[in-house]
Formats: sequence, C-alpha cells, structure tokens
Amino acid sequence: MSMNNSPNVFLDPNANRFQVNIINESRDNNEASQEDVGSDPPHYEETSFTDEAHNRLRISYRPGKRELYDNFLQSGEKTEASLHPYDTHNKMYYLQTFGHNTMDPVPKIDYYRNTGSVSGNKLNRPSLLEIHEQLAKNIAVSTGSVERVANGESTAGDETTASKEEENKTGLVKFGWVKGVLVRCMLNIWGVMLFIRLSWIVGQAGIGLGIIVIALSVVVTTLTGISMSAICTNGVVRGGGAYYLISRSLGPEFGGSIGLIFAFANAVAVAMYVVGFAETVVELLKESDTIMVDESNDIRIIGTITVVCLLGISVAGMEWEAKAQVILLVVLLIAIANFFIGTVIPTNNEKKARGFFNYQASIFAENFGPDFRGGEGFFSVFAIFFPAATGILAGANISGDLKDPQGAIPKGTMLAILITTVAYIGVAICAASCVVRDATGNINDTVVSGMSCNGSSACNLGYDFSRCRNQPCDYGLMNNFQVMSMVSGFGPLITAGIFSATLSSALASLVSAPKVFQALCKDNVYKGLHFFAKGYGKNNEPIRGYVLTFVIAMAFILIAELNTIAPIISNFFLASYALINFSCFHASYAKSPGWRPAFRYYNMWVSLFGALLCCGVMFVINWWAALITYAIELFLYIYVTYKKPEVNWGSSTQALYYINALDSALALTAVEDHVKNFRPQCIALTGAPMIRPALLDITHTFTKNNGLCICCEVYTGPRKLCVKEMNSGMAKKQAWLTKNKRKAFYAAVAADSFRDGVKSLLQASGLGRMKPNTLVIGFKKDWRNAAASQVENYVGVIHDAFDFELGMIIIRISQGFDISQVLQVQEELEKLEQERLALEATIKENEFEEEKSGICGFFRKARKLNISKHETKKESTINTIQSMHVGEFNQKLLEASTQFKKKQGKGTIDIWWLFDDGGLTILIPYILTIRKKWKNCKLRIFTGGKANRIEEEKLVMASLLSKFRIKFADINIICDINMKPNKESWKFFEEMIEPYRLHESCKDITTAEKLKRETPWKITDAELEAFKEKSYRQVRLNELLQEHSRAANLIVLSLPVARKGVVSDYLYMAWLEILSKNLPPTLMVRGNHKNVLTFYS
Repeated sequence: MSMNNSPNVFLDPNANRFQVNIINESRDNNEASQEDVGSDPPHYEETSFTDEAHNRLRISYRPGKRELYDNFLQSGEKTEASLHPYDTHNKMYYLQTFGHNTMDPVPKIDYYRNTGSVSGNKLNRPSLLEIHEQLAKNIAVSTGSVERVANGESTAGDETTASKEEENKTGLVKFGWVKGVLVRCMLNIWGVMLFIRLSWIVGQAGIGLGIIVIALSVVVTTLTGISMSAICTNGVVRGGGAYYLISRSLGPEFGGSIGLIFAFANAVAVAMYVVGFAETVVELLKESDTIMVDESNDIRIIGTITVVCLLGISVAGMEWEAKAQVILLVVLLIAIANFFIGTVIPTNNEKKARGFFNYQASIFAENFGPDFRGGEGFFSVFAIFFPAATGILAGANISGDLKDPQGAIPKGTMLAILITTVAYIGVAICAASCVVRDATGNINDTVVSGMSCNGSSACNLGYDFSRCRNQPCDYGLMNNFQVMSMVSGFGPLITAGIFSATLSSALASLVSAPKVFQALCKDNVYKGLHFFAKGYGKNNEPIRGYVLTFVIAMAFILIAELNTIAPIISNFFLASYALINFSCFHASYAKSPGWRPAFRYYNMWVSLFGALLCCGVMFVINWWAALITYAIELFLYIYVTYKKPEVNWGSSTQALYYINALDSALALTAVEDHVKNFRPQCIALTGAPMIRPALLDITHTFTKNNGLCICCEVYTGPRKLCVKEMNSGMAKKQAWLTKNKRKAFYAAVAADSFRDGVKSLLQASGLGRMKPNTLVIGFKKDWRNAAASQVENYVGVIHDAFDFELGMIIIRISQGFDISQVLQVQEELEKLEQERLALEATIKENEFEEEKSGICGFFRKARKLNISKHETKKESTINTIQSMHVGEFNQKLLEASTQFKKKQGKGTIDIWWLFDDGGLTILIPYILTIRKKWKNCKLRIFTGGKANRIEEEKLVMASLLSKFRIKFADINIICDINMKPNKESWKFFEEMIEPYRLHESCKDITTAEKLKRETPWKITDAELEAFKEKSYRQVRLNELLQEHSRAANLIVLSLPVARKGVVSDYLYMAWLEILSKNLPPTLMVRGNHKNVLTFYS
C-alpha cells in the first residue's frame, strides 16, 4: 500500500479530514513494495486537515486494488470475491484510523439503524469492552473479521426475513411530497361539501360568520398539521400513518386503541363517499327517467359496482392508484375553475330568476350577515361543515410508500391545508357575492313599477322574490344545493367534480384503511389480527386488508344507514387528531433528549390547545357520538394495557414515567422521616433471583406495595470475567422479576470477596429516602463444611449491617433456598427435548424428500435406516438421562422453593419477642397477616417473664400491643428461658462445636499461642466459658420452640447479637444453628433499635 508522504498532501484541495487505512503488515511486504513505484517512501500515514475537507471516508489502497476496497467499505459486506486475494492465514490486517492501530471506527449512520432496517444494514460498532480491554499495539484481525473491525459487526443474521426481502426488491414505488401527500390531501379535503353544501352554509351564516366557520375548522386542522409535522420530523417515519405517529409517541396503549378505530373509520368512510357518488348518479338517472329498480336499491347496485372498481385499482398497486388520483385531481381543479369562470360570464334571465346576478356589491352586503333558519345556529352549521375540512391524514396514512416521509408529510399537508382553505373561502365569498339567499325561479317575477324594495338587492336588480318570505322557494343559496352547477360556465363539469371528489376520497380511504391496519397488525398489538400483517408484491401491498375493507364498506353500503354512523366516523377522525396534538404536547412536556424535531414551528401549549379544541369539536358535532368514541377508545386502551404487548418504542409515556419518578424521589428527599411512615425497605441477598425464589417470595410478601425490595447478587473471582458476566445478566434477571410479577429491583456488584460486595451494596443501594433499612439473608446451611473464610464473610456481613444501622433478618427453612441444581437439570432436559424434536423434524423432512424423489429413493434407504438407528439411540439416551435425573430430582426442595407462593391455611405465626429492638420483630409478622396469603394466620406472642408475675406481664404486653393496634390471638409468658437445657441438647451443641474448638487449656502456652495465630477463627476455651450462659440460652430456646411452636406456620424470633471482636464466627453460627434447628420456617429478626412503631396519632 503506497502512502503519499509529501507536503503536497496538505495543499490538495480534495484532501479529506478523515482517513481510514487498511494496511498489510505481513512479512511479505517486500513483494508489495516491488509492485509500488520505486520512489515511494515507507508505509506511513498522514492525516490531512484542510479547510475544504468533505468529512467523508478516504481510503488509501494498493495500486490495482481500488475496486476491492471500494466494495469492502462501501457495501459493508464481506464477499468471497472482495477478500479472496488476501484470504490466507499468514496475512493479517489492522485497522488504521487517524494513523493509529485502533478498533475505533469513525461515525457512521449504519451504527444507529434499528435491527431489520429496510434502508440499510445495521452494523454493530466494537464494544467498549473490546476497545478498553483488548487495545494493543498488534491486534491481528483475521480475514473473517475484517468487516467487523472496519465497519462494526454486521447483524444481517438478526434481521427479519421480511426486511431482507424488502431490501432486495427492485422497482419499489415511492412517491414524492406532491404526488404522495399534496395531491391526496387536497382530494380528501375537497369533498362533496364544496359543491353541494358550501353555498347553503354561507347562506345560513353569511359571509362573515361563514369565513369564521371555515377558519375555525382550519385552525383545528392546522394545529393538528403542525403537531404532526413536529412528530414526523423527529425520526424516520414508517408505514401506518396516524397509528404509527401516535403509537411511537404515546405508546402501544394509545396507538393500539386509536389505530383500530381509525382504520375502521376509514373503511366506513369508503362506504359514505361511495354512497354520495351513487346518490348523485341516481339523481341523474331520475332526471332522465332511467331508474333501474327503485331509488334505494339503485344506490346499492351502483355503490357495489363502484367499490369493486375501486378495489381493483387499489389491488393493482399504488402506482395505478396514484395515477387515478392525479386524473381525479385534474377533473376537480377543472370543475373549481369552471365555477370561478362562471361567476364572471354574464348571466341570463333564467339564471337571474334563480338568484344569480354576477358580482353585485348589494348582494355581498346583504349576504354578509347571518340569517339562520330552520333551527340552525352557528355551532350546528359548523358541525355540518367541519367534516369538509378533514382529510389531512391522507398523505400520512401511506407514509410507508413515501420517499422521504419526514420532509413530504409536513410540506405536503400544510400546503394542502393552505390551498384548500383559500379555495373554500374563495368559493364561499364568490357564491355569496353573486347569488341571493332566496329566489323563485320564475322569470316573470319581476319588479312592478312603483313597488317598494325595502333594501332587497334582488328587488333593486329588477326581481321580486318577496313571496319567498311566506312560502318556501326552490332556488337561492338557502334552498338550492346545486348553486355551483347553476353559476358555473358548464354545468356537467360540476357534476364531474362531484364524481371526482367522492371517488378520490373513497379511493384514498380504501388505501388508507388497509395500510394503517397492516401496520397495526405487524406490531402484533392485537395478536388475533396478525393474519392481516402479511403483504404482497414489491410494495408489500396489504391484499388481505383490502379485502377486509371491501367487506366492511360493502356491508355499510347494503345497510344504507349512513346518516346514523356518519357522526361517529367524524368523531373517530377527530379523536385521532386530538391524540396527534396530545402526542406532540406530551413529547415536549416529557423533555426527553430524544425529542428533537427538525420542524421548529410548534409549541407544546398550542398543541395541547389543539387537542382540547378537537375534543370540544367532537361534542359540538354530536355529543352522543363523542361519548361512544371515548367509550370505545377507553375499552381498547384498557384491553391493550391488560395484554401488555412486548414492544418498546421509547414513547414519551416512558419518558414521563422517568420524569415523575425523578421528581417524586427529589420531593421525597425534603420529607423528614417519621416513625408512622416507616416501612421495611429490604436488601435481599438472593443472588440471581431465580436461584433462591423462596427467599425472594417471603421478602416480597412484606415489601410488595409497601416498601423497597432489592434483590442483590455479589460476583467474586477474576474481575474481568465477573464484570462481563454481571453486565450480560442484568437485564435478563430484572426481566425475570417483571415476568414473575415481583415488585423488586435487581442489583449486582463485582468484588474481591462476598463481604466487600455486600458492604458496597449496603452503602450505595437506594436513592435519596428510598434507601434500604433492612438486610435479608438466608441462613448459611453449609457453614460446617464451608471454608473458614466463607464463614468469616457471612458473619462479617451481619456485623456490617449492624455497623450501618440496618435491621437484620435471617431466614431459615428446612430444605434450604438454593435450587440451582434443579434448574440445571431442567435446562438439560429442555435442551435434550429440543434436540429430539429437531431430529424428528429432520427425519420427516428426509422421508418427504424420498417420497418426492421417485426411483432415487431406493438408493437412500440405507441412509434412512442409519438415521432411524441414530434416532433410536438418541431416544434411549434421552430416556436414560431422564430416568437418572428423575431419581436425583429433589422434589422436597422444589416444593420448599414454592411454599411462600401458596396461600397459608389456618394456623399461627409465633412471635418470640424476647428483646426490644424498636418493634421490627413485631411489625414484620403484622405486615404478613394483612397479606392475602397469610390473612388466615393468627399472631401468638411469646415473651420472657417472671413466674410470679405471669398475669401482670400478660396485661402489660396486651396493653402495649393494643396501643400499637396489633391484633393477637394469644400471649404466652415464658418463665424458664434461663434454665439449663437438658443434657442431650447440650451434648449435641458441644459435639457440633467440637471441630472448631481450640482446646488451648489442654496445651502448653507456646503451642496454644501458635494455634491461635494459625487458626484465629477457632473457639477458645476462655470464650466458651465466658459465653456459656448465652450458649445455654440458645439451646434452651430451641427446646422451648420445639415445645410450643413446632406446629406454627411461621416463627419470628429475636436474633441474638454477637459482640464484634469478642464472639468468634463459629460460636455465633453455632448459636444460630441450634436456635433454629428442626423448626418450621423461621425468621430471626433484629431491628436497628430505633422505633418503627408508635402509639401516637
């Protein structure tokens, strides 16, 4: 590889700021040098920094190998052809970035793609571990991993098959902003209302209020368009339109609920528009007296034929549908232009009789004010007009078919709103400036000489329409829906415009509904609808969705009760507008760093106003339809929330959860602790939570919905391996807690020893006031067989908890907590079962191929026989292993691990409250009894006392508990706690501690001192004698526990405290062992000697 080392590099205007060089550092450089120009200097790299740099990757390459490296770095794919010349074991490669041996890649968009991206391969940059741990001078990269080093590890294997297919397809039809958004939105907004109802609206409301009606409608759509523009420009937009925008902003709950009703609304809208078209055709048939059956059935027949034709256009592909839309737009524009031209063409007597006088200032003045009739008012007229302003989502609904949705949707939608608004206002003003409100249509109704006009513009223009005040007339703005046809230059063009408006809107809805529905089904929010997610053809057309939309549209056409359903459909659209506005507000309010829309002309409070305005308009249009819409949306929201689809879209809802949690945590720091608000906040040393489920279950029972629970694990060993294992398992173990509905957190640390790790957890766990105050550990059942260092660590953890003023709970069950061996056996059996199923599938596939192969199958019988033998051998091996493991399977251990998940039957929780620790010993069992699983258990209290004061002691304890409002079934005063235990019990204790005694009194002083230095953990005779009474007490307590509490469901017992540095670890463990031996599940509890109970209000 030749390198240009001359100063001219710095003068080269085409030089680039960044250079990445793949260079060969094998021993065969001499051959390569001979190929280079003889005057070339050695292989050094210099990085040029020029003002005219283009900031793109520049590659230095060997002469003749440019194509190889272009292919390698540009395509990002390793191919046999591209790497073949260097595919040897003795030639290695290094990545050179900025002149250094490093795996650090330069910034590249492929590192930021989602897995399954259809716009390019997602690449994985080298991990921090690879860069941090493996950075060395000579990091050799084999030819098989050149791509990983240069571009990041390719994840093509992780991409879905569908995504690969889409990448490889050629001839995809993608639309620009004009054809894809502007045309569709204009056609959808310009509906039948423009031609047949706008004149009536301006007649009722007048020019002034009519413009306000239009403007108010446009305010709603414009605010929604602005919000949609902000959302669209905050990242790549894929197929799904309104559903995609809302679901990615607010999450699957809102997106799933609105997506379904929005798709349904579009499907029903197809029927509405088609019926509008059919009604216009039937009117023409009536005029020519060519009705086929009757008026209603003719609408159904024409509607059915129309929907079939539209379905054919849609199924043919988006390209054909787009061409049809362009043709319809041309017809519509000609029709609108035809109206404006007609207003300046001189009128005739027939048109004058019908109220058309060309532009007249007197008509404009007369029609400027409102003249509401027939019980109509401003809001009722607004409710009738508003659906004419909708349709702004027509472009967004096909977002998956746009070349650049981020740029096309805002530009096309906002321009469409502007153009259609100008057209609506222009038509309204022109119609109201040319046509009077009432006209008879009789050319003989002219003004008689001497007649008083009373300010009537028609009278001033020579026509007397005064009888319209007393009887209904057929013409004029208020009475004739065909005003635009009358005014236009050529009437049939208006009819063509009506056809174009209805058909284009129907076609847009017929395309929108399946596209939105397909996106919804692909996300698998509603699992039963996944059938409709499949796409066909180069554009991934939702054929199944088209058929479903066709069926829905046909059903409503045949029912023909669209007047009832129309308000609900309008409210469905408005609900989606409201949520788009709310999505923009919510994303801004959550202040997530990921909310960075390129469209800057928005405001969160304006978006909120738009959302509230949409909700208000829903009630203005139809209050009962609004209530139905809210009810349906609420039902779907609850359903999706309950089902909890497994998606993570980084919604603003998630961001707001974080903000609320952070604000609450900060607010909590300002709150002073009070004993009434004390709750157990526990660190449970479960290790991996699935390894000790029983320990987690009992802890979770008294912390669920009440306090903090953190499942902790300490990794010990080589730091590098521990950290790697810890990092890889964090998410998995937290997910296990969530899946098993355990309201707990998982935390892990890597440390040199178990005690050091726990010490770190005790000091650093928690946040603000949400810090642990109680340590929960399982009893170390194997302490007698464990190494002395392990016992020292275990007892040291207890000392550390007390040093940090935490409460302490040690839990013991007869079978122990660790079920890792059971899980290992289950995992092995699952693997064997998977192998067996895979083997069966292979055999079936071979048999199928043999059946197809005809005569060739004869030669494969031997192979089949071998496979069958292999299968028999494999199955026998599986059966042997299964039977072997079943024999080893500890059923009692498995049952013990689930004992705290079950509902406890009627029984007792025995509380041996021997020492006052602040009340934790009594609070924990009380919390248990208010849980559903333990509510049938009664509390029995055991405490020490004097034989001659039993009744007084009972009364004192009863009074104390009643002040604490803790119900109890019985109080027992134990008088003989300080008696010596029986000989058998004491002998068992002595035998238990015998292996750990020093027996220094039997040895000379020198030997004794030497033994103390060598085994400082052993129990000395002096220590045993000093704590003989305390040892007696532990043994005696076990006898009393056996006597009184053997049948209890649970025992809660005051934990003895060993003085640090005085009581040896093994003596303390012996106390705990003898104290809790052969008992039901036992909790040994010791609070931090600060009050956790109070009797003050």
